Amino acid sequence: MASSTTRVTLANSARKLPKGAKLVGAADPKQEIEISVRLRAKRADDEQVMTLGAQPPRERQYLSRAEFGAEMGADPADVAKIDDFAHHHDLNVKSVHLASRTVKLTGTVKAMSAAFGVKLNKVRYEGATHRMRKGSVQIPAELAGIVVGVHGLDNRPVAQPHFRRKLPQKGAAARAAQGGSFSVDQIAQLYNFPGGETGAGQCIAIIELNDIDQKGHPTGAGYKTSDLRTFFKKAGIPMPKIAPASVDGGANKPGHSDADGEVVLDIEVAGAIAPGARIVVYFAPNTTNGFIDAVKAAVHDTARKPSVISISWGGPEDQEGSQQFVDGLNEAIRDAAAMGVTVCVASGDNGSADMGADWDGKPHADFPASSPFALACGGTNLKAPNGHINEVVWNGGPQGGAGGGGVSVVFPRPQYQAQAHVPKSPTHHNGRGVPDVAGDADPATGYQIFLNGVGTTIGGTSAVAPLMAGLIARINEATTKKFGKTVGFINPLIYASHTQGVFRDITVGNNDITGDLHGMYKAGPGWDACSGLGVPNGEALQNLLSA
Repeated sequence: MASSTTRVTLANSARKLPKGAKLVGAADPKQEIEISVRLRAKRADDEQVMTLGAQPPRERQYLSRAEFGAEMGADPADVAKIDDFAHHHDLNVKSVHLASRTVKLTGTVKAMSAAFGVKLNKVRYEGATHRMRKGSVQIPAELAGIVVGVHGLDNRPVAQPHFRRKLPQKGAAARAAQGGSFSVDQIAQLYNFPGGETGAGQCIAIIELNDIDQKGHPTGAGYKTSDLRTFFKKAGIPMPKIAPASVDGGANKPGHSDADGEVVLDIEVAGAIAPGARIVVYFAPNTTNGFIDAVKAAVHDTARKPSVISISWGGPEDQEGSQQFVDGLNEAIRDAAAMGVTVCVASGDNGSADMGADWDGKPHADFPASSPFALACGGTNLKAPNGHINEVVWNGGPQGGAGGGGVSVVFPRPQYQAQAHVPKSPTHHNGRGVPDVAGDADPATGYQIFLNGVGTTIGGTSAVAPLMAGLIARINEATTKKFGKTVGFINPLIYASHTQGVFRDITVGNNDITGDLHGMYKAGPGWDACSGLGVPNGEALQNLLSA
């Protein structure tokens, strides 16, 4: 029975309070909260998914969502043990989802604290108060190996949007930055995206995170349909079908957050590239629980069945952070790969530093772009006078931003990067190199969008993730017509073909945003930690993946 008094530490569950955080007091013991218990899979095999990704898409045998749940979901016997555990600790089982291996529990702060051996406090950090814990979660000994994650006890923000607004410039700086902004369609033409397809028959999932109030309730970000209508009308592009989806109480709430710019950028870029696709925007709270649940909701959506997911949120890898959050989100992205779903992730807008408020002076890769199952999307500065392309690594300094890139200290170097000459991380890890691909991201040469009733220019690697997602949706339409399959996880294939003209190499620049890292990562021939393999030639990529 799961009511044993013998307790063990849940592996990888340790949390620390961020530097500068101030304890306000104990969390309200009567407050009702919701958490997710993540269970082991009946079968999980990273190498099997990597092997799948190395096969041409026409030869792949993907698992359907139903097959995935049956083969790689949670064991009902394990769920029964969680039900018993909840009963003995005054917790309620709100829902069970076998395919995503998730059991939702609700209960008071007091009951949760007792059940998981933690102390939950109100902590003020960066001007806001959140519920936080430090130390590790404790679970009954008989649940060891069954429970692999407990998410939601702590509701501090976990990610930042990776978009940048164009800064006003004067004089010499303005002249140096000349080249101007682009419509999304102009970018598609410059990158030779395939014509004919519109993403018809495909669904693009876009992940967006809401700000939350002191009680953990989502308060904003979102999009205004009027902005989208105006954008597509001005662009002369049919407006795709766009719908919000609520995850963990998240909602489309425009007008309350600066992150509205993120939401609108993602939708307008993806929709302009693939207007024939259906776009579903999954809104969730900006917490570890919310982020994981949003991706899981998209991956396991049996009704809308997204074939590509765009994620423009993330944060620096942190060896002192929550490893169980990293594990949980990486699992969700791996699950997508097993089912033929491509996950495009922005690599960050703070260069190789990826610095947050308490930057330690060291380089960091951004997560979840550093997941080996994600297509990490980096950034360039693009100028194209009279159609002649001049493209370098995006690096506008601390104010203007820079394309994220580096070497993971969390994930080992995947086999598909064995010949990419990825350098060791500063901590001497043979880690996963980020990004994989790149595209225009400098706000000085950014994307023309429509937000809050006005036209504006926005950049950031946030634009590259939906740009690539739209391209994949177009390619998926073509491959589905040709041989009935989507392209899914493409990283092994694109690395194996990097000399075949599928990517235009970016060889100038570095992403040392502060100048403090001595230009650690520089662009050069082949893969680099600034621009990955380079900028895609859309038609060549389609030819590769549809062969």
